[in-house]
Amino acid sequence: MFRLKLYYHAKPFLPWSLRMAVRRFFASRKRQQNKATWPIDPSTTTPPSGWSGWPDKKRFAFLLSHDVETQIGYDKISDLVDLEESLGFRSVINFIPEGQYRVSENLVQNLKNRGFEVGVHGLHHDGKLYNSQEGFNHRAKKINQYLKIWDATGFRSPLMHHNLDWLHKLNITYDSSTFDTDPFEPQPDGLGTIFPKWIPRPNGEHSPGSGEQKPEARERISDSRPQSSNLDGYVELPYTLPQDSTLYLLLKEQTIDIWKTKIAWLAQHGGMAFLNVHPDYIDFDGKGTRNQYPAPYYANFLKHIKETYTNQYWQATPNGVAQFFVNRKERPQSL
Repeated sequence: MFRLKLYYHAKPFLPWSLRMAVRRFFASRKRQQNKATWPIDPSTTTPPSGWSGWPDKKRFAFLLSHDVETQIGYDKISDLVDLEESLGFRSVINFIPEGQYRVSENLVQNLKNRGFEVGVHGLHHDGKLYNSQEGFNHRAKKINQYLKIWDATGFRSPLMHHNLDWLHKLNITYDSSTFDTDPFEPQPDGLGTIFPKWIPRPNGEHSPGSGEQKPEARERISDSRPQSSNLDGYVELPYTLPQDSTLYLLLKEQTIDIWKTKIAWLAQHGGMAFLNVHPDYIDFDGKGTRNQYPAPYYANFLKHIKETYTNQYWQATPNGVAQFFVNRKERPQSL
């Protein structure tokens, strides 16, 4: 953790090309060292206790999220959601509340009116969210304010840093700061599952998701944002498809083969196919810049899903999956 803190302190002073060259060097080694567990970890297929499958007996769930890191990414949101909407998909757009761009209330409302979801992506994108519990608690108060302003139910930490116990300070239905397997992240400890997971409050007697029965006196949460008192924990939704930045910036892949292979495996095991894509790194204009990848990669993957798995997947926003997981009828008796 000390090395992480040192890196993020020095990061603003290092040229992008130097940072990426160093990351690519270590990524090549990590890829070889972890070839038995990335991009597929065979140990992650055990479903939650009492699991009876996805809605409408679909083979797997398909979720999309987008972390908007810079003004460049913010300016591409329209292109991104237009693409998804044209193919019949919806996603969550995760905004940094106090980053280098300002989030328009009109944009938030427009996204929601079109069936998209809005989430909170940290407070700043500086790698310091979990440096101390006191610092986290201070930021958590402001994060909760933005959750309320945007009527958001979900959170994701910048850089996929995570401390699942501390996140109980947030008024959220779900978090998505983890993954099934990803050795390339600065905090590479995965959740070890391709399914949602219930994270109960440390001192809670009951939890309404995977692990314990929901108290009969507790009402089912609705499709609207629940109050913090409605739940004694939250749902963790790990992303299970490699991030675009990992494949195309770090590993310099030039096809969508890894995505196609992984989703075939996820479908086979009835899991949750959750992909995180950054609009910042998508080249919608065909300029071929070094820190972006061609938009057809993403578009072709969505078309592949639509054509190859017709009527086989449940496409929902993360909030929809979290609501389903909390409200599902069959409840396990113990962790």
